[in-house]
Amino acid sequence: MADLEFADFHKRRASRREPPLSHPTPYNKGMPDTQKSAAARLATPVQFLKGAGPRRAELLARLELCTAADVLFCFPRDYQDLTEVRRIADLEEGPLMNVRGTVIDVQSQATQRGGTLLAVLVRDEHDPLRALWFNQPQMHQRFRAGDRLLLSGRAKNREGIWEMPHPQVKRLEAEDAGAGALLPVYPLTAGLRQPEMRNIVRGVVDEFAALPDEVFPADFLTQRRLLPLREALPAIHFPASQADLEAARRRLIYQELLVLQLALAMRRHRQHDAVRAPALESTAKIDARIRKLFPFEFTAGQRQAIAEVTADMAQPVPMNRLLEGDVGSGKTVVAAYAMLLAVAHGYQVALMAPTEVLARQHAATFDALLSASQVRRGLLAGGMTKAARQDLLAGIASGDLDLIVGTQAIIQADVQFARLGLVVVDEQHKFGVRQRARLRGGGAEPHQLVMSATPIPRSLAMTLFGDLDVSTVRDQPPGRQPLGTYLIQPDERERWWQFVAKKLREGRQAYVVVPRVEESEDADVASLEAAYESLANGPLEEFRLGIIHGRMSADRTAAVMSAFRGGQLQALVCTTVVEVGLDVPNATVMTIDGAERFGLSQLHQLRGRIARGVHPGFCGVLAEPSTDQARTRLEAFVNTTDGFRLAEIDFDLRGPGELLGTRQHGLPPFRIADLSRDIELLEDARRDARELITADPDLTRLEFSHLRRMVLRRYGDVLELAEVV
Repeated sequence: MADLEFADFHKRRASRREPPLSHPTPYNKGMPDTQKSAAARLATPVQFLKGAGPRRAELLARLELCTAADVLFCFPRDYQDLTEVRRIADLEEGPLMNVRGTVIDVQSQATQRGGTLLAVLVRDEHDPLRALWFNQPQMHQRFRAGDRLLLSGRAKNREGIWEMPHPQVKRLEAEDAGAGALLPVYPLTAGLRQPEMRNIVRGVVDEFAALPDEVFPADFLTQRRLLPLREALPAIHFPASQADLEAARRRLIYQELLVLQLALAMRRHRQHDAVRAPALESTAKIDARIRKLFPFEFTAGQRQAIAEVTADMAQPVPMNRLLEGDVGSGKTVVAAYAMLLAVAHGYQVALMAPTEVLARQHAATFDALLSASQVRRGLLAGGMTKAARQDLLAGIASGDLDLIVGTQAIIQADVQFARLGLVVVDEQHKFGVRQRARLRGGGAEPHQLVMSATPIPRSLAMTLFGDLDVSTVRDQPPGRQPLGTYLIQPDERERWWQFVAKKLREGRQAYVVVPRVEESEDADVASLEAAYESLANGPLEEFRLGIIHGRMSADRTAAVMSAFRGGQLQALVCTTVVEVGLDVPNATVMTIDGAERFGLSQLHQLRGRIARGVHPGFCGVLAEPSTDQARTRLEAFVNTTDGFRLAEIDFDLRGPGELLGTRQHGLPPFRIADLSRDIELLEDARRDARELITADPDLTRLEFSHLRRMVLRRYGDVLELAEVV
């Protein structure tokens, strides 16, 4: 059935009570296969599949493959390309060639110069070839007579016999002898061999590939040039050609992306059309009053973003907008304008930050900005006395407070707003979907503005934030100082610390960021304290140092940050708790130790804490990269200050799951789609999803019933679509 096709493995296994592997399920007792429903047949336990049995069923269970449907939709992770295989008789000297054959003989001998020569004689249907390896005696153990190999290399003809020195080798099992041009490669587990897996999948494809319901109407398939599902499934597993494989991949990738985009479009439609919000218009009088509070002119990017936000807030439906921008682009100014607009209409505003450090920073920023205004402000933070907290909650409930800043404490049950008109969520990617939704309860819903200081690649924005409109602030406020980034080699570290000391003597301040050791929180603190002691008794001993980490009490953290902002501390040794939002204009130097352990976007966020005032910034990167990816990441960081470009590089290097923590959002992982590769199909799916939902908001038309069921099964819970009937 269609709703089995891309079902979440974890949810299905959790809700399904599997029978013991040694006993047939009830629907397998005495009922001819022709009388069973398609759903029952697709639910056949793997132990009853051809080539499986109880032993292999236990191995398949480790891969979360429990039914025929699971196996049918376990797509190959790669393919061995046999399309360019030459017959040995047709080889040419010069270009890279591929040949396939059976090992006839394996010989190892000493050379005249004291080395070794391994010669493996391989024969295809008619002719022999010698594969040669010099001075690699360990290779002898890899070959035995009868092995089937795929060899790739440059061939030479020696006295009528073709030779291929040091070829690349892929082993072809005997069971693969009759395989097609593209050989599927599946995920495995210990004890399960690739030929066994191929044999099981082949049996499943032959018996079950025609059973899943087609989710698309025939005219939909024709208009979008998509393969029918019953053709795509065999072709994705055992393609006859590269063209067949691409057609199958395109169909299945598009379907997977469309299902997500439909879910997001449904959610967006419900938020826009089924819920009312206060219409908060920015009149000329209100606009003039707000602008007077800012001691500077807005940038072009800020003006554009403000225009988009105010246009949304003037509508009687909830604004759902993502505000993204590079480090230091002035997103907080846009958010502040939106907040003041809500307050001007008599509504309350909630600002939720991911950490208490950042919440306190925001509170301090708005205290300074709004000191001459009548906006009544409150900070809901840890470390408050019970009486102070009760007074604050009473002020929120009565409407005596206009702007409330806090962490996740804002979404606790005892926090009740009188007239909540706007919610601003800072660093949105650090919150899950459900956390974001908790501030959207009651009758009239508040408008919502979510901010991200991590520029987001377009494909991620269309998935993680697909239910939001996007505003982007790209330009930088005037007067920003240059910022240099330097990769400090091990023999240059003493000179770097001398430079840091020089800047501190000139009156500047510095951050020293220490990475997590990832063993335990106690180990993290110990590592940080060791770094602090090393600096305090070493290159920075003449200066006033502070230390800050996530295990400190709220009061202690606030005291240290206050001392650093006020200049009582000259350098701050810290973890990534300072990653976002902190604004200390006099802090112009940053040292990032163990930089190879940080992601590229995180490095950029850290660097964004400096050069925020009238002095230029200097960022020193201490690293010992051990992989090519780490070296590429650090080179990009040193050479580029454009956060949007760095976000794309980081996305390509690490993929979407790691980049913004998609697991935290609760979205099931993709089976076959790849956001960095399939951006064009994603854009097609997004456009088609919005068209479909505009015409049929709940997909109630009969021809889309299977597609609708799939959307709700996969995303109904995480995107809270359960109410769509």
